[in-house]
Amino acid sequence: MLPPQTVHLATDDDLPKDGSRRLFDHVERVYYSGYWIKTYLVPTDTLRAKKELIEALTRRLFNHTEHGLNVPGVRLVEARAAYDAETDTAKRRVKGAMLAGALFNRANDIFRRLVDLQTDGVEIYSEYPLLKECGRCLIEALALGRLVLHRSGEEGIDELWGEPFRLFSTSLEAFYEGRYAKIGLAMRDIDVIANCIATNFGDIPVFAGIKSIVLDFASAARLKIETLRTDPAIFDVWAEFVTAGERLAGFSPAALTADAERKSAIRVHGISDGLQLLRSGRALVFHIARARTPMPKSTREFIERCEFYRQSGRCPTFPAPLPA
Repeated sequence: MLPPQTVHLATDDDLPKDGSRRLFDHVERVYYSGYWIKTYLVPTDTLRAKKELIEALTRRLFNHTEHGLNVPGVRLVEARAAYDAETDTAKRRVKGAMLAGALFNRANDIFRRLVDLQTDGVEIYSEYPLLKECGRCLIEALALGRLVLHRSGEEGIDELWGEPFRLFSTSLEAFYEGRYAKIGLAMRDIDVIANCIATNFGDIPVFAGIKSIVLDFASAARLKIETLRTDPAIFDVWAEFVTAGERLAGFSPAALTADAERKSAIRVHGISDGLQLLRSGRALVFHIARARTPMPKSTREFIERCEFYRQSGRCPTFPAPLPA
């Protein structure tokens, strides 16, 4: 049986502090934002370990951001010239995002060469010029990261751009701790979305039964977000997450009798609009769980759409997240 992810205690005085650690069924967990999150062994803090993790973060970054940004570091001069010459505001945003990608890859290229030199016995010190250049590339990429949108097109996720710089400038142990804190915030967003659906759809007769389905989906999402892909449990965790999402996507509204409709004092709600909202909520939870970072703007706007639907019976004309 899996240990609990959320601990509800009697009073605020009894709540553990963020960063507290405890064992649940012989598994260490760390507490952040109301959740006990599974921890993993921190690798030995070496330049090679950081290089491998930065490469993984680079793949992760380009997997979750809009298309076309994975510009090779060797084209950095071209990317900068294109950005500097652009005067159209919309195109300048895109070219700035492409420049961020080139800077990101240039930093990765430098780090890779530094590790090769270290492997050959060359001592790498903090004042080493290439190491400083790597840091400058990451800082500039981070500054331009605000121009980059998530693949859904809804908002930027600056956290992904900041991770490599934090890793570059701090210890692996501190970096992992920061990731746990972010996972706690992402778990909170997932529960906010699920509870929003349960609250705003729960009293609508045609959506009877949705509450247990969406809460099961949120539970599977929290488990997914804390589980690394290298964990042997990922096969069961990912399968449960996907199938829970399929159950939510496949939800069929209940058919009401004419008598039930007549007796109901609740406003008539458009079924197709409601199903569209459920699909949007499912997609948003998938985006958060896969990126392992909160998406506050998208979460806030989804809540507004749900509340509008509950009150008016239809969806507002807000943009909806792209399918997960």
